[in-house]
Amino acid sequence: MTATPHAPPPFRPDARQIEKLYGALWDTTTDAVLILDVDSTIVSANPAVRDVLGYRPEDLVGRNLEVLQHMRHREAHRHGMRRYLESGVRTLDWRSTEVPAIRADGAEVPVDISFADIEMEGRRLFVGFFRDISARKRAEEALWNEKERAQTTLRSIADGVVTVDCDGTITFLNAAAELLTGWHYDEAIARNCGQVLHLVDEESEATVLDLVVRALDSGEALQLGDRSLLVRRDGEVFSIEGSIAPLADRGPRPAGAVIAFRDVSPSRRMAAEISYQARHDPLTGLVNRNEFNRRLRAALKSATRQGLSHSLLYLDLDQFKVVNDTCGHMAGDELLRQVSTVLRAALGRTDVLARLGGDEFGVLLENSAPDVSRATAGRLRRAASDLAFSWEDKRFPVAVSIGQVDFSDGSMTPMEILSTADAACYVAKDQGRNRVHVYRPQDEALARRHGEMEWIGRVNRALEEGRLLLHAQPIYGLQDGHVLHHEVLLRMRDTDGTLVMPMAFIPAAERYGLMPTLDRWVIGNVLARLRAGTQAEQVFAVNLSGASLADEGLAVFVREAFDATGVDPARICFEITETAAIGNLAQASALMVELKALGCTFALDDFGSGMSSFAYLKHLPVDYLKIDGAFVRDLLVDPIDQAMVEAINHIGHMMGLRTIAEFAEDAAIVQRLREIGVDYAQGYALARPAPLI
Repeated sequence: MTATPHAPPPFRPDARQIEKLYGALWDTTTDAVLILDVDSTIVSANPAVRDVLGYRPEDLVGRNLEVLQHMRHREAHRHGMRRYLESGVRTLDWRSTEVPAIRADGAEVPVDISFADIEMEGRRLFVGFFRDISARKRAEEALWNEKERAQTTLRSIADGVVTVDCDGTITFLNAAAELLTGWHYDEAIARNCGQVLHLVDEESEATVLDLVVRALDSGEALQLGDRSLLVRRDGEVFSIEGSIAPLADRGPRPAGAVIAFRDVSPSRRMAAEISYQARHDPLTGLVNRNEFNRRLRAALKSATRQGLSHSLLYLDLDQFKVVNDTCGHMAGDELLRQVSTVLRAALGRTDVLARLGGDEFGVLLENSAPDVSRATAGRLRRAASDLAFSWEDKRFPVAVSIGQVDFSDGSMTPMEILSTADAACYVAKDQGRNRVHVYRPQDEALARRHGEMEWIGRVNRALEEGRLLLHAQPIYGLQDGHVLHHEVLLRMRDTDGTLVMPMAFIPAAERYGLMPTLDRWVIGNVLARLRAGTQAEQVFAVNLSGASLADEGLAVFVREAFDATGVDPARICFEITETAAIGNLAQASALMVELKALGCTFALDDFGSGMSSFAYLKHLPVDYLKIDGAFVRDLLVDPIDQAMVEAINHIGHMMGLRTIAEFAEDAAIVQRLREIGVDYAQGYALARPAPLI
């Protein structure tokens, strides 16, 4: 037996291929395509505007659409746009409207325009397609003047043209219509129009039968809408646009009609692709944050009006950074694709799964009771855990933490629902990861997270409004009394004028990734003061957080800041805590080597607080050891604390390091430190922090 040949698999373009297709359509379509913002400013134009409108694309960008409009049309356009933006009601049919356009040379050119309203990356835009219909207009005019000459003209134009008599029987079709319908002239003549022009509505897939009859009965021109499809005789389908214009006669009924249509498949695919890309994540194919927010708003309206119960799940991959850091971003991208696949498979047909950004996903469960949503969340968690992810012979466990928020009324806004679910997700992470945390009113864990988030908002506003301040506290030599350098300390001026100490907001900044921003702000401002020459030849110690130690771009930032200000790197000593250094040992060592090569020095802060301080010390190229203040504070009353200070001081000196004691709070402690042989001290007994002028 002969094996039945298999049909080729369907072509499913990936994100790169889709982008390439979009670029090809943009570059090759003969329609002029403009992308406009809400005030009709042109933000992009394709190459075809040169042929259709006489402009180079770059000459149109930044100009208002009015440059292409006749004076008599401009006010109507402005009024129509305002009305549409306010109410959503269109003054004209956006699917296909014929208007004159003004070319670059001042000449009028008749165009057929259609618009689409899209949202891209949170920005509302309009896509306009302008087709030069000069040839069709000339043909229509010629048809009125002389039938034979009109038919000769019609045979030469690119648009398909079919004429029918008053009964809908075909009397003529041109070569373009022959090509699009698949019917030869001799076969089509005398047939009913519906047999040759097989028109279908794209959404309903219903056959459109009555357009010609309606045009003949009403005596008015009709448009083929933007959902019209033409099914050719061999079954191939084209997206078309066009019009049906009655042919006037001396009697009350038209003598027939002219049907003009064109293949707009490339333009329609382009509009669909632009709309799709604006709503979907290119990596996973899931809906993106903008589209998810739109559907969340719609769900909230149904909850408010109908009392329906919905749930939002916020998912975050646990340890995603491990895969990225270990195997690179290609591995991370593949993990996201695989996770998307298993999550989608675990959801129902009407459930909405979105990639919200990075390794975060959102799920909208509409008309779902809280208990049912909780079961769905558990199913998603298990589906992720069952995924065995491998990359180049390395295997990684996969898990997700999930925050769940249920809503059945309008008591929360969409953003509040999303942020609450995000917070619940991070509570799940804090409680051990790979679990679901369901938000409940008076949720104490969530309240703590919201409190931290409020601090993040306050710090960000302080950054924007210039309310961060620098103080400095000197470090003195215990033998000669000279100042070694000043430690820079961060403060925040609150909106009521009170001074906020760092321990109020630094924990939140550390938890939510704001420390690299704060560290860079401090470095930049300290170097600016040094460049201004207000600090003589003083040396300043700047603290670096653990997050900054892992910041691959920090060394470049510091080097460029030194180059820009001309400050001698020897005037900066960077302080890193022992726990941060041990937690990022490889990165910390590499950063210290690179910055020390510039001339900077390093101090290891809070030394002695870690479990393996001495074991790690020899791996860190530091210049100073700052003895943890917890030992110094009770030095005079606790023999163990005194022994620790003596041991740290001794080991430091053995390694050629200078020692600094923190929290020297009174003269007796200072004297005892001097007797032990500690090199430097810092504390209220010597000087309090003061504003850095």
